[in-house]
Formats: sequence, structure tokens, C-alpha cells
Amino acid sequence: MKSTAGRMLVLFMKNCIRILSLLFAVSVISFVLVSALPIDPIQQYMMGIGPVSEEQRTEIAAYWGVDKPPAARYISWLCALCSGNFGTSLLYRRPVIEIIAERFQNSLALMLCAWLFSGMIGFLLGCVMGIYRDKWQDQVIRKLCYLLSSVPTFWLGMVLLLLFSVKLGWFPVGFSTPIGMLDSEVSVWQRLHHLVLPAFTLSLASFSNIALHTRQKMIDVENSAYILFARARGESGWTLFVRHGLRNAILPALTLQFASFAELFGGSVLAENVFSYPGLGSAVSAAGLNSDVPLLLGITLFSTLFVCVGNMIANLLYGVIDPKMRDSGE
Repeated sequence: MKSTAGRMLVLFMKNCIRILSLLFAVSVISFVLVSALPIDPIQQYMMGIGPVSEEQRTEIAAYWGVDKPPAARYISWLCALCSGNFGTSLLYRRPVIEIIAERFQNSLALMLCAWLFSGMIGFLLGCVMGIYRDKWQDQVIRKLCYLLSSVPTFWLGMVLLLLFSVKLGWFPVGFSTPIGMLDSEVSVWQRLHHLVLPAFTLSLASFSNIALHTRQKMIDVENSAYILFARARGESGWTLFVRHGLRNAILPALTLQFASFAELFGGSVLAENVFSYPGLGSAVSAAGLNSDVPLLLGITLFSTLFVCVGNMIANLLYGVIDPKMRDSGE
């Protein structure tokens, strides 16, 4: 019988193979879709340097490799990608990997805060709804979840921006740091002050699914045989939940929480544009609007990797939280 560490290693290797296969498929699909767009990358590049002669245009086409067939361009791009070269952004005139690394720091702080808040708030409210099923607490929280899940992220962000920034003046209107200050001069409190409102917007827009699914799981747990036996012994309320329901309710919540990386990244694109927050979301919007193909492809692959790693972490944590899954070798 294989040890627990051996099973976890096998599961890790399987997930790595799946991630590599998915990244390859995403790279092919993304390259084909971008190549099919009616965009002239040479014309887009020349918009920033002014008019050029036909000879210079030919040299630029050869430099960017757009004079080659699509299959040759894809192989060349994939080989460069495997060596760590994501290309050069047409919009920022800098290596794509540098832009991603710079913007991801801001996006990671934003998404991590929103991810933690949405998970904790959603799980707690879901447990409350499950314990007080069909009572006024359950009805009020359920209506709130339905309302927030149907509200677009950008609309919610604009409402919060108008209320807390424009009218009340509690938070800055936008950006990740105060205008006119160097990064070395910005304090941690100032960064957090700019981060609170975008993170709060993202957490409000994403906790509803976790809360509603946790509620349903709590109802299923309360109807189980071991809960009925515990009630017969005199246990009730939060004591019953902590002793018997917590582990069974936290697994689906954990699944949804890690699976929400894709939704969270998509929401961050809208939130960052509303709050002018300099992260990957605003960068991908700028790349799409300005036809920056290298940056768009680079962020697409990076966001895919980000979501896949989150799902892989969830799969590895299943064995820690649920011993039955660990013993089955999944």
C-alpha cells in the first residue's frame, strides 16, 4: 500500500500533466483566434513611431515574424515561450513578462484579499442559513445573496465608488497609490487604503455562490443519520455544527472557493477598470482595446496557469481535509 506522501506525489504529477496539456490547448486556441482577427500588427506598431517607408515596414514585419505562415509563427512563438520569452508589448514597448510580473503584484493583493473575505463571509453566512433554515435569518441572508449575485461587478463598483469615495470621501477615487508619490515613499497603510474598496467590491460580488452552496450542504448534513443520532444525545446549535458538521460542510465550500479563481480574475478585470487599479485586469483591457497581441496572449496563458494552480491546490487539500479521499488515492 502506497504511503500518503506517495499518493500525494502521484496526484501532484497528474495535475501537472493536466495543466501542461491545458496550457498547450489554450495557446493553440488563443493563437488561432488572435491570428483570425482583422488586425494588422505592423500598422498597430507604426502608430507609435510615425510614418515609415516600405523598406522599413518590410524590416519590421521580418523582425516581428508576421511575414511567415501562421504555423511557422506559432512554432516560433511557442519555442520562444518555452525559453521564457513572452515577446514585447506593442503598447508599452517593454517585455511582456515584465509587465505581467509588475501588474500581477497589484492584482494578487487585490484578488487575495477579496478571495479570503468572500470565502470566510460566504462560508459563515452559509452555515448560519443552514442552521437557521427557513427562519428570518435564513430568509434575509438568502435574499441578500440573490440580490448580490445578480448585480454586475462594474455596477456594484460604481455605486460603492460614488458612495464611499465621492460622497463620503472615506476612500480614494482610484489607483493603487496616491498620485504624485514614488513607490518607495508610499506606506503600507496608504496601499491598504487604496485596496479596501476594490477588494470589498470583488468579495461582495463573489461570496453569494459559496454561501448558497454551503447552506444546501448544511441542510444535507443536518438530515444525515449521524446528525440525528447526535441530536438524540442532546446536542444542538453551534456545538452540533462544530463537532459534526464543520468538516462535511467545508469540503464543498473549499472546492467552490478554489474554483472561483476564474470568476475572481474575470471580476477583477471589471473592478480594476472601475477603480483605475493598475493590475492585470486593466492591462488585459488595454491590450484588447489597443490590439497588443503579445501582451494579450501572455496574460491569457498566465491567467490560465493561475486558475489551474488554484484548482490543483484544492485537489491536494482534499486529502488533508477528507481522509476517505486520501485513502482512496484520488
